[in-house]
Amino acid sequence: MGETMNSAVSKDEGRHAAEPGLRERILELFFQADGGVLSGEDLSQKLGVTRAAVWKHMRHLRDAGYGIEAVPSRGYRLCSWPDLLLPAAIRGGLLPGQVVGRQVDYHEQLGSTNQQAQMLAEQGAVEGTVVVAEEQSSGRGRLGRHWVSPSGVNLYTSVVLRPRLSLLEVPQLTFLVAVAVARALEQVAQVRVTVKWPNDILLGGHKIAGLLNELSAETEGVHYVVLGIGVNLNMRAEQFPSDLRYPATSVLLATGRPVSRIAFAQQLYAQLDQLYHLMLEKGFTPIRLAWESLFDLVGRTVQVDLGRELVAGTVLGIAGDGALLLQVGSEVKTIYAGDVRPC
Repeated sequence: MGETMNSAVSKDEGRHAAEPGLRERILELFFQADGGVLSGEDLSQKLGVTRAAVWKHMRHLRDAGYGIEAVPSRGYRLCSWPDLLLPAAIRGGLLPGQVVGRQVDYHEQLGSTNQQAQMLAEQGAVEGTVVVAEEQSSGRGRLGRHWVSPSGVNLYTSVVLRPRLSLLEVPQLTFLVAVAVARALEQVAQVRVTVKWPNDILLGGHKIAGLLNELSAETEGVHYVVLGIGVNLNMRAEQFPSDLRYPATSVLLATGRPVSRIAFAQQLYAQLDQLYHLMLEKGFTPIRLAWESLFDLVGRTVQVDLGRELVAGTVLGIAGDGALLLQVGSEVKTIYAGDVRPC
């Protein structure tokens, strides 16, 4: 079946052809076919619409930037696609049995992915649900700071987890996410980053990602945790504000190479899934060791801004609960919150 479909499309079929959910299903079938040809008849049966409606869907997808080839007498083949973080594109690269990413809540624009994820979690969203937005208008960082979130260039995502952890163990997830982001950047962008306690990720000393975890819990246990992640992938210099508190960069600025946001999201969710199950099985120790391998301040003298005072000392590493261990004279201080600055 090719481009010569002339059959009239009924009003009902036109309605179906305009439904994003059906186009999303077509994309899922294309990604599952992995470059193979899908016949119009097959698509018609699986979608429950006529072949005329299938043809109209293809036209909509082409208009949206999808390279769909009509193969005479055989059907359709997906040859290229835009770098949009659509659920079908993301799920097309997930591993069998993977929990993180099994449900994708996609938005062209959101105030905050964390706020959306919290709302979904309150409504009973399954563990592993991810929220992703092309743009955020009210992205948030640590301590209420604004996270600049221009459209179509970075990854802004939040993950809903329902971990079997105590309240004291939940902060350890911040270190897990940092390791996952670092490994995804190394796999997809071939860059090696360092981490800055407690939740920043740096490339060449410049901030490339930020994390913000939020939870709902009571004394008897954790209801859910939302892992908020922002990673600067293809952001250009003019898209950064001039008054940044901390020097920032992106993969594009640092390497000159753009990154596939779809490939990065898929790799990040896979790393999160693997590390999350490792932590539930083996505890925090393997996560802590992986994080410390990215932490280049061990053994160095730093200042820690505690808000009301500055404390100087030598970094020893992090404790089992994620607190920073600082040698100050003959005393080892345990620091739970503060801003670390190398001396």
